[in-house]
Amino acid sequence: MANDKDHLFPRNLLLRQTVARLLFAAPVLSVIGCAEEEDGGCIPYDAYEGRYDTYDRLPDGGAPNDLNCLEVCTKITSHRCQTHSVPTTHPDGGETLEPYTNCYTTVPAGCASDGRRPEGLQAARMEARCALGSHFARMAWLEAASVPAFLRLAEELKAHGAPAELIRAARRSAGEEVRHTRAARALARRHGATVPAVEVAPFSSRSLEALLWENAKEGCVGETYGALVAGWQARTARDAQVREALSRIAEDELRHAELSWAVEAWATERLAPDARPRLREARRDAFHDLERRVAREEPDAVLVQEAGLPSRDAALHLLQGLQVLIA
Repeated sequence: MANDKDHLFPRNLLLRQTVARLLFAAPVLSVIGCAEEEDGGCIPYDAYEGRYDTYDRLPDGGAPNDLNCLEVCTKITSHRCQTHSVPTTHPDGGETLEPYTNCYTTVPAGCASDGRRPEGLQAARMEARCALGSHFARMAWLEAASVPAFLRLAEELKAHGAPAELIRAARRSAGEEVRHTRAARALARRHGATVPAVEVAPFSSRSLEALLWENAKEGCVGETYGALVAGWQARTARDAQVREALSRIAEDELRHAELSWAVEAWATERLAPDARPRLREARRDAFHDLERRVAREEPDAVLVQEAGLPSRDAALHLLQGLQVLIA
């Protein structure tokens, strides 16, 4: 558990109490007589449909629609897309409808939480022959992708005049994600998997509302759930090395979730009144997207046993418990 001096801003007591209450329900692990399998639990793994979002326009500057939106889904190979219009308030007080496209792609399965994915993250192939190798390789890749995401957050917070403690917390989070990457990469190598390089399209400046849309999805929802899952794994994984690594990661991820909520609390006051309901709706939409994804996936038994991932029923129970924060 981190000391108070490690916090650059006040703790989020509701968040911490909710996570602690949900983790109390995690089954107590007994490792007596659990021998490690030489094959690392290698079994085939499936793929699932993932998504990334972009605010890009068509090459001619026009807004994409559902018929031509694949033209803006160029950062990774996508097979379908869906467009939206996001009302954006500009510094001069004017409002415009900015294009917002969901790009869907096929990615390896086996990771319960994606953490803070940066906009423009390009898909990569995990070189692994088993479910555990794929899981930890993807975990390491996503932890590495969180580094530029937090560095961008720090720069954007600075540009929008955020308090210095939020900027420092975002930069510190980037450093913590470097350590998480190393830990997950070591677990991936142990199971014969290699971690691909992270490639992210160049960032462009965004409005405060656009920043908060991403923070709502990747931070308030994604990182909150990710912190809860990491804590669950630290308690239930049969693999002692996984428990050790995740116990160190879980507290960091909980602070990252707190940062996301602190960013929203600070920035929401600076939004136009009519933009605030849109932000709440974006957060609820992201939560329900995650809920639907969890409901249609059942992690392989080896991932539940060795890596400590919650089963589908357990994951849905955890999500239900987070509704008090998201609603």
